[in-house]
Amino acid sequence: MAVNLPDTRGGDTGAGAAAPVGGRAEARRARRAAEGRRTPKARRPGRRQRPWWIEIPAMAAVGLVVALLIKTCLFQVFTIPSGSMENTLRVGDRVGVNKLAPLTGWEPEPGQPVVFKDPGDWLPPQPTDGNPVTNALGSVLGFVGLVPPKDDNYLVKRVIATGGQTVQCSGSTLTVNGAKVDEPYLHPGDDSCAGLDFGPVTVPQGYVWVEGDHRSDSADSRYHQRGPGGGAVPVGNVVGPVSAVVWPLGHLDWFGWVGR
Repeated sequence: MAVNLPDTRGGDTGAGAAAPVGGRAEARRARRAAEGRRTPKARRPGRRQRPWWIEIPAMAAVGLVVALLIKTCLFQVFTIPSGSMENTLRVGDRVGVNKLAPLTGWEPEPGQPVVFKDPGDWLPPQPTDGNPVTNALGSVLGFVGLVPPKDDNYLVKRVIATGGQTVQCSGSTLTVNGAKVDEPYLHPGDDSCAGLDFGPVTVPQGYVWVEGDHRSDSADSRYHQRGPGGGAVPVGNVVGPVSAVVWPLGHLDWFGWVGR
């Protein structure tokens, strides 16, 4: 009769053999330790980040360059100093003037509000800031177009007639080349002549005849007929058409790409 004798060799080496209790605990601890360890991130190759005292001035310089390009080629902001264009434009309004239009062949046409440089003694001498620091800062910001120009010798009026056209006002009727001009933009209570008859005046070539919408409160071409151009403004002095009121928020308005 066969007798099964116990195996006196070392522990079972089969694959299904159970590991000692102590060994299982050690294995679990090892796995947890391995999972808890984080592999340090490799540094991404490239340039070192510049310190803030270099980054901030660099960003400011880029911003000023962009503002200068916008002011030179696209839009410039001007402040309305008087009520001569009410109620279309009010005192303190800031208007965006399209400076790209003249670069693309635009020329002033009747009915368009435009900003132009003083053609000669239309404005009184502008006051100067006695503080050299704020004066210099204002000049720089005005140069790049972030604030209205420091030497604000610019005016805004509406084009009534252009070179070669004949303009005349009599009683309450304004005519250009003999045709009556309809003016729905006039300040309430004003008529086209506002008590000042003139003409007929033929506008020289290369000039425009301009008047304010608040006809009774506007020292425009009508009042400068003894000056250069017979009261007309050289087209070369025109900065561009008024495209929009950009400030204050309560008076935002859009007049179109060329101010129509």
